[in-house]
Parts: sequence; structure tokens; C-alpha cells
Amino acid sequence: MDAASAREPDRLVFRDAVDTDVPALVALIESAYRGDASRAGWTTEADILQGQRTDPDGVRQVVEAAGSRLLVVERDGVIVACCQLEHRGEAAYFGMFAVRPELQGAGLGKVIIGEAERTVRESWGVSEMHMTVISVRDELIAWYERRGYRRTGELSPFPYGDERFGIPQRDDLAFELLVKDLAAGAVVRR
Repeated sequence: MDAASAREPDRLVFRDAVDTDVPALVALIESAYRGDASRAGWTTEADILQGQRTDPDGVRQVVEAAGSRLLVVERDGVIVACCQLEHRGEAAYFGMFAVRPELQGAGLGKVIIGEAERTVRESWGVSEMHMTVISVRDELIAWYERRGYRRTGELSPFPYGDERFGIPQRDDLAFELLVKDLAAGAVVRR
């Protein structure tokens, strides 16, 4: 599968994850964010965090939780991306977003986030999408801003000392809340 095929959204299949997907999803998420494999894409966190990004129990909890969906994206029967959608009252939470590193930068992420937004509007009738991003990830935050998300300045602490979330390589990590108004049909810039 090459970057050119990432530009063909009509070949994508979106479905809810099932328990048997967990090993493949853990491998996908790890490859997109941690270790040398993640450096093939632009979403790597390898310079700020080492260790694991998630584990089978964490992924399984998202798959099985009430009011939560782990959306799997396949092309030709192969999992190429995923994202978590969680119903939180008037808003939905978007997380656990991962695209295979060799497919990043080809427009697939834009298609997936658009489908995630459509899904939560239609399924849950929510008016906002929320997400948290590590506040020092300027390039990633800028990408989300081009998709209509806005920085709120609301920070929550990084779970230092809990290696389930990785081993920090710096002492200034925090999560910033980003929000998009889904009702307003925000303008998306490239």
C-alpha cells in the first residue's frame, strides 16, 4: 500500500473495532507514535516520549466501553488507521488517532477526521468535538487548527510516573484541550 492509494477515500471501509482487532490496533498505534518505525511519519512522539503509547488492555477498554467506539479504517482488508470516539454529553471526544506512518501526509487523516465528525453528529447529535494533544506538539496542533479546531488554553497534567502512557523525555509535558464547533461547519484550510 503506497501514499498514492491513501488519496482514494472511496476504497476505505470504516467499521467499529471488535476484540479480535486489539493486537493489530495496538501495533498500529505504537507504530504511529513510538520508536524508530514512527519516524517514517510526521506524528511521531519518539523525541518526547519513549516506552509504550498504549497496551492491549487500554485498547480493549475503549472497544468495550459504553458510549465509546473505536473506529477502524481499512483498505483492501488491511487496517490503515483508527480513532476513538466517546460520547460525553453535548460533546464527543476524539482520541487514539493513528495512521500507518508510511501513509501519513497523503490526506488520509483529513478524510478520517471528517468521517469521525460526521459519525458523532449523526450518531449522538453532539455539537462539539473535543480532544487533548500534548501541548508541545506545535506541528500537530497546527494541523488540527487547519481542520477547524481551536486551542482552549485548558491544560491537564501529563501522567508522569505512569509508564502505561510512556516515559517522558522532558519535564514540560501537559495535555491541551482542543475544541471544534460541529454545528457551525467551521471552514477547513489545507
